[in-house]
Amino acid sequence: MPPLVPPPFDPELAAALDLLGDAATPGFNQDELASARTTCGELLGLLDLTLDGAFEAEDRTVPGPAGAPDVPLLLCRPVRTGSTAPLPVLYHVHGGGMMLGTGRAGVDQPLAWARELGAVVVSVEYRLAPEHPYPAPVEDVYAGLRWIAGHAREIGADPDRIVVVGASAGGGLAAALTLLSRDRQGPRLFGQVLLAPMLDDRNDTVSSHQMAGVGVWDRTANETGWTALLGDRRGGPGVPPYAAPARADDLSGLPPAYLDAGSAETFRDEVVAYASRIWRCGGEAELHVWPGAFHGFDTLAPQAALSRAARAARLAWLRRLLGR
Repeated sequence: MPPLVPPPFDPELAAALDLLGDAATPGFNQDELASARTTCGELLGLLDLTLDGAFEAEDRTVPGPAGAPDVPLLLCRPVRTGSTAPLPVLYHVHGGGMMLGTGRAGVDQPLAWARELGAVVVSVEYRLAPEHPYPAPVEDVYAGLRWIAGHAREIGADPDRIVVVGASAGGGLAAALTLLSRDRQGPRLFGQVLLAPMLDDRNDTVSSHQMAGVGVWDRTANETGWTALLGDRRGGPGVPPYAAPARADDLSGLPPAYLDAGSAETFRDEVVAYASRIWRCGGEAELHVWPGAFHGFDTLAPQAALSRAARAARLAWLRRLLGR
């Protein structure tokens, strides 16, 4: 068998990766966690959550899972001068390898979509691993969904048009949420947007081996994140699908899905497999594999042509979904 050679990076993205230098290293371990959380918090505090006055931003805490702390939600509602008709909701789950981030991390993209589409954005701040391993993160995300569905009219939203959105670890949690809500007969989601989602704790696909030590978020970083969430259970038998959605036996009865990944990233093959299994179960999914793209390419190189194409494709899918 020939050696596993990483796919080439898109030239424009490769140049951006070179410019980022040490700021975009592929590996990550728990020794770096405290400093990474501090840096992340400082940067997120600088975000304009109103998009120059287009939204009203509000922090709330809502009841958490039974016996657990309350869950912080960031509510961003469009400033409206006309119709009071209920708006769709983009329910955002942040990334960060299960270990990093707040409800403000990555919320700029759903806010940009919401400004175009006329939607409310709600972003959940779940408890982080390793201090809070599975099932704490997904249970917090589920508690946030239940609150939105029960208080939708209060925030000017339509409870029947809630679309969950997540990237990386947030994409994995978004996928897990759709499974959990389906199986508990909880609030019915209208759609799911899974951007390079972190789906499979086994960390043993061809793409995970191809990209070892290359790009952004490699096998070492992935092992660190999954171990933080699952401990010694990572990669072993009996891991629940609500922890690692790739473990699900049945992907039927799920809301329409948009999935994407880069061809040059660790998560490529698990994302492709997940979309294929949705189709096999009779579900609806749109899949994009962006050629030469690394993990988080559109965030780290937003002006690149491929990044602009990816963002346009996501917005177009949401526009079609919400136009039904």
